[in-house]
Amino acid sequence: PLSELAPVEEKPRDQRYTSGQFFFEYLVVVSLKKTKSGVYEPQITYQFPKKDGMVRFQKEEEEKTLKAITLFCFPEGINWAPLTEYCSETFSFVLTEIDGSRRNGYCRRLLPHGNGARPPEAYCIISKVACFGLFSKIFDEVEKRRQKSMAMIYPFMQSLREAPFPAPGNTVNIKSFIPESGTEIISLTRPIDSWLEHVDFRVLFRCLTDEEVLQVFAATVLERRIIFIAEELGTLSQVIHAVTVLLYPFIWQHTLISIVPEILIDVVMAPTPYLLGVQKSFICLPVKLNTQITEKSAETCFCKQNGDEDSILPHKLKEEILQALKSRNENATLEELNRVVPEAFLPFFMKTVGHFSKYIVRNGPGQPGQFQKRNFYKALESKSTRHFVKKFVETQMFDLFIQEAEQRPTNQNGFFEQKIAEYQRKVREKTKKH
Repeated sequence: PLSELAPVEEKPRDQRYTSGQFFFEYLVVVSLKKTKSGVYEPQITYQFPKKDGMVRFQKEEEEKTLKAITLFCFPEGINWAPLTEYCSETFSFVLTEIDGSRRNGYCRRLLPHGNGARPPEAYCIISKVACFGLFSKIFDEVEKRRQKSMAMIYPFMQSLREAPFPAPGNTVNIKSFIPESGTEIISLTRPIDSWLEHVDFRVLFRCLTDEEVLQVFAATVLERRIIFIAEELGTLSQVIHAVTVLLYPFIWQHTLISIVPEILIDVVMAPTPYLLGVQKSFICLPVKLNTQITEKSAETCFCKQNGDEDSILPHKLKEEILQALKSRNENATLEELNRVVPEAFLPFFMKTVGHFSKYIVRNGPGQPGQFQKRNFYKALESKSTRHFVKKFVETQMFDLFIQEAEQRPTNQNGFFEQKIAEYQRKVREKTKKH
């Protein structure tokens, strides 16, 4: 278990620099092995560290997880053949545990160094940490070592596993020795805005127009069934993670499979809300789709919808989001988008549900609160905002958000409450000026 791992000596003991977490739980290597019937099947050929001393129940759960990993690393199924050229790709997926908790899978597929045709292999890191950019950098190091020798990957991963995961805004340095190059210091810096570190908004806005992003946002915020279709695995996982971040401070509570393996394609028939990423090659599969579909590829870009996604968001607030998004440069950097996009979407929730804390009534200090739902949405003056909020308060994500707020001590404010207070202060100042 992770708790038994002692940090190596030269690491700073100052807790401000660490988050109390480890970078990853384990790394697995998934290779394509030829079966007797002549097809290539993904199999786990290496696991680091090995998990020993498990009771039977844990072993069974572990086996299920490992089976799921092979499916997510090669979701196309068994349609593989040896290749001489293959561009490596990085993508991520989410594993949902029995208790509803989620773990992140980060995957780099690459063609191992060699001559002649050979099947690609996948490196997959399972981690409780959501930080796509950081793991992409780790995979660059893994790939660099893989092209020299498989054996060189493990000392690097061991150093990483012994390093404390940095707190937001801090850096950890990993020492790594490579023959011919000597000892390298690899610096891994964690972004300050930890809720944005799993996302690259550039992919979302490259694939969809601002108006289409708002349609998807409307469908997501009302917990519809949404399927994204793209050719590349990286596009699917990045777009889906970007869409879930638009919901902040709310969290998507339903099925989320950023890359649906072929064997699980029937999940699109589920009657409950979902966010799914489906590879374009699966479209011909005999499955009837009656749901919100967002398709992306180089040539086409459109939404098929079956509801009120264009009209459900209050018109004035929708225009404000579009105006805020237009303030970015045409070729905006990741940093610029990480600033502009949250500044465009967060005010939407402040103006629609930002007054929630006034409607959590407590019987006394230290007592859990009781949310007055009807009074809460009746307090809204705008008819269109009230119409939207009446629907939004029925979602699971709002329900969970309110349950947590009811249990929180009155003097404990989260990030969202701080932003609301900041926004209300600005409004008061503006009113004074006029």
